[in-house]
Amino acid sequence: MPYVITEKCLGERYATCQSVCPVECIHAGDYKNETFMIIDPDVCIDCGVCLPECPIGAIVSSVDESPQWAQVNKELTAAFKGSPKPTVRPPNEAPHKATNKLVK
Repeated sequence: MPYVITEKCLGERYATCQSVCPVECIHAGDYKNETFMIIDPDVCIDCGVCLPECPIGAIVSSVDESPQWAQVNKELTAAFKGSPKPTVRPPNEAPHKATNKLVK
């Protein structure tokens, strides 16, 4: 089962997950007028390298943990593929949204 990026990433986009992905299945783009990242479910190899990289815990390890956001990731894949890679934010930088907290 592919990993899934959830709503916690919306407006945050640290992009550390993309920088470590061995198969380049993580893509950046805008969703609902905010920055966001998605995981292409057809390319993800379930290696788990991205999971500990997200400083706010926006990645879950299965579709079952967040079916709604798994669908969003899948639907946005075509639009986000080919987007330029964003600048990686420092993982200790405070989240933009007060509802998100650093998990590391």
